[in-house]
Amino acid sequence: MKKTLSTVFLFLSVILFTAFSSSAKAGAGDSLLVMWWNAENLFDSINDPAVDDDDFTPEGKFRWTEKKLQLKLMRVQHLFNAINSHPQYSAYPDIIAFAETENKKVFAKAIGVIKSGGYKMVYHESGDPRGIDIGLAFNSRKVVFKASKAYQIPVDDKPSRPVIVAEFSVFSHPFHIVLNHWPSRAFDIRWTEPKRIGAATVVRHIADSLLQKNSKADIIIMGDFNDEPENRSLKKVLGSSFDASAVQASRGRLFYNCWADCRGIGSYFYRGHWEKIDQILVSGGLFDRKGLWLPENAFHCFAFSGMMDEGGKKLWPTYEKGVYKGGYSDHLPLLLMIRTQR
Repeated sequence: MKKTLSTVFLFLSVILFTAFSSSAKAGAGDSLLVMWWNAENLFDSINDPAVDDDDFTPEGKFRWTEKKLQLKLMRVQHLFNAINSHPQYSAYPDIIAFAETENKKVFAKAIGVIKSGGYKMVYHESGDPRGIDIGLAFNSRKVVFKASKAYQIPVDDKPSRPVIVAEFSVFSHPFHIVLNHWPSRAFDIRWTEPKRIGAATVVRHIADSLLQKNSKADIIIMGDFNDEPENRSLKKVLGSSFDASAVQASRGRLFYNCWADCRGIGSYFYRGHWEKIDQILVSGGLFDRKGLWLPENAFHCFAFSGMMDEGGKKLWPTYEKGVYKGGYSDHLPLLLMIRTQR
């Protein structure tokens, strides 16, 4: 899908306009800002014999050096500062989840660029052959961490990226974050779809277990699903829905897909068109205005001009087709503002 320069400028201005127009509704009072981002190969430059990270070493395929890592961390800092300086938020995210981090140490460096401090990490090493994990950080001044667990996804009896479930509380009100980086669409979608359906089944079981204990549980499911909202794994298995009323009436059968309220055209640019493979879904409990709840215009696919390449027509990645570009990522971050009640 080829887009003119004016179309993409409209896309970016829609994001900014929506953010400005909803600032009084979403930014006032007690709130939490949740962030998801596939940071695209956040590797250190050290060869780890335990994983297949040879490509991301100084002598490897991508000639990944400490200098390139430092530039990547500077890009991460630019992104955090852009969020903090935006009038919609005027704060750094309180809960931050990154996909494609190599290890806890390099993730700590990325979170460390936020100079206000106060962040703690939840980190589970995955069984992914390349060693890429999901890193989770939280503002310990605003939320209380309770527990976390990694759930393995059955993929051809091979190690895979697990689903991470973390329990928090705010003002003594519990909520759960469920983090995902589902199997890739590489090679053939029909061949890989059963793997993502398997991942969706695991997440569905996790959600059902939480909802069985509390039918109004506040659950936030987010990640890089490598499928779009209308695909079978999300719509049929997990229960993704764009209908907020149906979600509230479903007694936990459906989850609200926050892309329903966003006029952005996608978070991932692939082969000439935008895709919505990064998503945030929430349970019906976030509509009851008790504990945690969604304000109007709570969700945004965040971008600023520095993240875009070629005059704003596509993303500025770190690598493109194996060629170093020195940009931010091949994905845009997602932000969700949640109101909290004392």
